Amino acid sequence: AAPGPRSYTTLRDEAVKLFNSLQQLESERDPVPLMQGVLQTCLDLPPLVDEIYCQLVKQTTEPPAPGGQGDLHYWQLLTCMSCTFLPSPPVLRFLRFHLDKTESRFPASEMAKYACFIREALGKTKGRECVPSLEEILMLMQRQEMVCTVHCPGATACSVAISSHTTAEEVAQELVSRLGLSQSPNLFALYEQSRRREQPVGSATLLADVLTRFE
Repeated sequence: AAPGPRSYTTLRDEAVKLFNSLQQLESERDPVPLMQGVLQTCLDLPPLVDEIYCQLVKQTTEPPAPGGQGDLHYWQLLTCMSCTFLPSPPVLRFLRFHLDKTESRFPASEMAKYACFIREALGKTKGRECVPSLEEILMLMQRQEMVCTVHCPGATACSVAISSHTTAEEVAQELVSRLGLSQSPNLFALYEQSRRREQPVGSATLLADVLTRFE
């Protein structure tokens, strides 16, 4: 199920819990649920976003085993953070310096590839309504796009590749083009349908947020 409402203690206590989660992440065999939990806490408690960014920069600076599983888990969470939250300007400058240094020191490495991906993501991220779904986290860990299936009127179903930054309007425009409806005078929109209701998806809504709600 998608993350639901949580009860929290003080920011200081939650920061300590997140630090412990990061320590656990290094050796976690299945890091995805732990990553989603960290992201959910940051979504619910925005003051902790900068703290986690700083902790992740610290963990990926001079790691004991550069490019090892534990190191890459931190880079993967940093990737998910970059597609979900923007840090404050001072932390963003600190982070960009870290990314540049990593790419310079470890060219063509997995860390450098994550650093490049993160830099590009930070230029697109505007904030999320929901944390990434488990599927999205898995795709981000591999630096890949997700495939979203959109059911059109009739029996047509179209598969569309989306990123964490793809909006409903962008998908609608792509489908209109694919279906040869570019010259149609009609307006087109995406609809989100569940067992209880059907509602239009706002043009600026991120499809990744919609998928998280489905999860």
